[in-house]
Amino acid sequence: MPLPRVLENEAMDSMQDAIEYNNMDHEQVNRTFVSDLLAAGEFHGEILDLGTGTALIPIELCRRHPDCYVMAVDMAISMLDVARYNIEIAMLTDRIQLDHVDAKQLPHGDDRFAAVISNGALHHIPEPLAAFREAVRVAAPGGLLFFRDLVRPEDQATLQQLVETYADRENDRQRRLFADSLHAALTVEEVRDLVAQLGFAPESVQATSDRHWTWAARKAV
Repeated sequence: MPLPRVLENEAMDSMQDAIEYNNMDHEQVNRTFVSDLLAAGEFHGEILDLGTGTALIPIELCRRHPDCYVMAVDMAISMLDVARYNIEIAMLTDRIQLDHVDAKQLPHGDDRFAAVISNGALHHIPEPLAAFREAVRVAAPGGLLFFRDLVRPEDQATLQQLVETYADRENDRQRRLFADSLHAALTVEEVRDLVAQLGFAPESVQATSDRHWTWAARKAV
């Protein structure tokens, strides 16, 4: 039986947390996410990135997909402040727009986005079904839904092993952030149950590494 879920703060809204998060080594994880997203199928038009954090995923995506435009949203003002700096440095202000938005109550109209994506944000949300439901609502018919997040470990020993394996070069605060995120994460079966409630095949959710699940699906036309 997995560890019980222990929630983090829904928004990492302190500048110290935003800077610590931004300075962690996300390069390989982000590159893999974008590679897998691009391999999941074609999408043309505006993309919505839920829980963008400091906008590292949109930056990587725009560098590798020359025709995409991203609406990158987050609940944390501090994250968005760092994201704005990152986007300016990357010279992508014409292709990435930031907005302060709650993923559970999106202000966007129905059927708008060619793809709705999220990496590492769902474990912050106490009621992730609401975010999934909103993502489906704003995706265009036939639009791609591509979500990835951490898997909650079976026990404390496994959690600690993951921290030692993937955060061994980080400072103590960053290691604590990673450990807390693992404790707040969902299991593959929990995510499968959520997407099934929205009419998607449970098997569209798969374990895709020793610490990640991925949901890849298309909204019905």
